[in-house]
Amino acid sequence: MTASVSIATTGTPDYSAIKGRQRQTWAAGDYNQIAAIILLTSELLVDGIDLAAGEQVLDVAGGTGNASLAAARRFGAVTCTDYVPELLERAQLRAEVEGLVVTFQVADAENLPFADASFDVVLSTFGAMFAPNQERVAQELLRVCRPGGRIGMTNWTPDGFLGEMFRATGRHVPPPPGLRPVFCWGTEDGLRELFGDGISDLRITPRQHTFRFPTPEHFVDYFRAYYGPTQKAFDALDAAGQIQLAHDLAEVVRRYARPDVDTAIWGGDYLEVIAVRA
Repeated sequence: MTASVSIATTGTPDYSAIKGRQRQTWAAGDYNQIAAIILLTSELLVDGIDLAAGEQVLDVAGGTGNASLAAARRFGAVTCTDYVPELLERAQLRAEVEGLVVTFQVADAENLPFADASFDVVLSTFGAMFAPNQERVAQELLRVCRPGGRIGMTNWTPDGFLGEMFRATGRHVPPPPGLRPVFCWGTEDGLRELFGDGISDLRITPRQHTFRFPTPEHFVDYFRAYYGPTQKAFDALDAAGQIQLAHDLAEVVRRYARPDVDTAIWGGDYLEVIAVRA
């Protein structure tokens, strides 16, 4: 099944209000429990971007630090940012436990507090794609990256498991009107439109992250407990709506799960993106 992504929007959304709600959403639950199960994607990205020791690295919408810690393990000079302080606090704790040197700073992906061309490498793993003003985010990623530097991202695709999961959720709790779909970042056309002539090269590697859970229902319970967007979606529904949403999400897992095992194992498609700053 292939999902098309329309990037046309109407009207001007209230980005400030949307981001205020998003902060509350991402602070809900415990995102580190989600980050833990997708850790490998960050390690693969930092290897793919061919990070050299001593390079200046910025992690945008870094959450609880997966990409930042991966870069720090390779001796990059890393600054980890997010606009949700609670996430950065967990990222800092992880760095301290591992004995890694990382600088942490609260910062909005749409208004990064850094000078032009400050970084050799700019990273974002399943983070910047969720910022509401996509054009502004793309401009900021380009602005803070030096010419010839690299922008590395991991972005979920619209026609994979996460795209279907978000559509199932959106049928119960629609996203704010007027925004581009977050999955524009998960298509080559969307990436080329967003980055425009700010890049000289775009390398896209389709990848698949394997999710492994005891049952589809366990996946739903886990994401309801720890993943802010799923938790908030359930909170917005009455009891009957919550039962139906839980059923629909479990059915999405069943459609993707391998039929040859008794537990729930399935792939989530994403793009590993490496863009070279023009």
